[in-house]
Amino acid sequence: MSLGLLMAGHADPFALADLAAKAEQLGFSDVWIADERFYREVYALLSVIAMKTERIQLGPCVTDPFSRHPALTAMAITTLDDISRGRAILGLGAGISGFAEMEMPRPKPIRAIRESAELIRAMCSGEEVTYRGEIVVLNGGKLGYKPRRAVLPLWIASNGPMGQEMSAKIADAVIMEACGNAAEAAFFRARIDKAAASAGRAPGSAKCIARLNLSISDNRADAFDALRLRTARTLAAGRTHFDTLESQGLTLSESVRAKVADVPYKAGAAPYEAIRDDVTDAMVSAVALAGNGQDIQAQLGQLFAAGIDGVIVAALPAKGMDAAATLEKFVTEAWRPAWSAAGRAPLDMAAA
Repeated sequence: MSLGLLMAGHADPFALADLAAKAEQLGFSDVWIADERFYREVYALLSVIAMKTERIQLGPCVTDPFSRHPALTAMAITTLDDISRGRAILGLGAGISGFAEMEMPRPKPIRAIRESAELIRAMCSGEEVTYRGEIVVLNGGKLGYKPRRAVLPLWIASNGPMGQEMSAKIADAVIMEACGNAAEAAFFRARIDKAAASAGRAPGSAKCIARLNLSISDNRADAFDALRLRTARTLAAGRTHFDTLESQGLTLSESVRAKVADVPYKAGAAPYEAIRDDVTDAMVSAVALAGNGQDIQAQLGQLFAAGIDGVIVAALPAKGMDAAATLEKFVTEAWRPAWSAAGRAPLDMAAA
């Protein structure tokens, strides 16, 4: 079971490193920086974090095949692996931020991710690589140094069924955003297992990771309110495919979604203020971790029972809390008790 922390590069680099060190102290297994345009550069931030930490794995969540050529990603991630002394972990995904502004096309993203993974793995061998995919091309490229490790962990994020099925065939872990509902998690788990088996992989070869926003407070209302706006964006923007939420009555109506139908990605969450009041607490819990310690402990137990192998949280502090306090309260009052109730250690680092 893995526990990750996701942060975005809009904060001070050294503040991010301090929070990563706090996460390491609390027993987190991995820390991630979003490769988001146009925040601070992801690999520079990860290098600062590597120098501030000793054990925790670290990587981009996620980098894409388009804004940075996969050969350059191979160079960046193996350099990070050197700096961190073997702790780098690569997160890949289709990406979305900045593409409209840069007028950058994203042809066949699922194929592009797969080809990128193949090329990056080939380059990590240290050999000269010629690769001619449909999207990704390299002619005789070779790293000018010997990578510390020939094989790095590969996690792929996908919010749609076809991307998840492809990822299950090649990745060490598949990340689904907003997978906070037990029925949705079970559907996700089944899809990953079926696709992995079709590729001849052993059961459990592809881990299922839920990427969830987190807010925890003794005042449950404050925690839910801290996540209501982000939940509105998640449910209205339509970028994540859900298989079960509509049947459970946990989606927004078409008329509500129509109010924010034309909001561009770069606008962030603020425009969704118009539909904040349409988001119920149950909807928040379907896509995030919210409430007091007991609430979140129970929710984690349901997710683990449904087959989730790990969680990556992004802290959105409730009133009167900060990010560090949010993480500490989460670990002590929810994460560890959830595993104690299941009769297991709170964090199995060997399986992270």
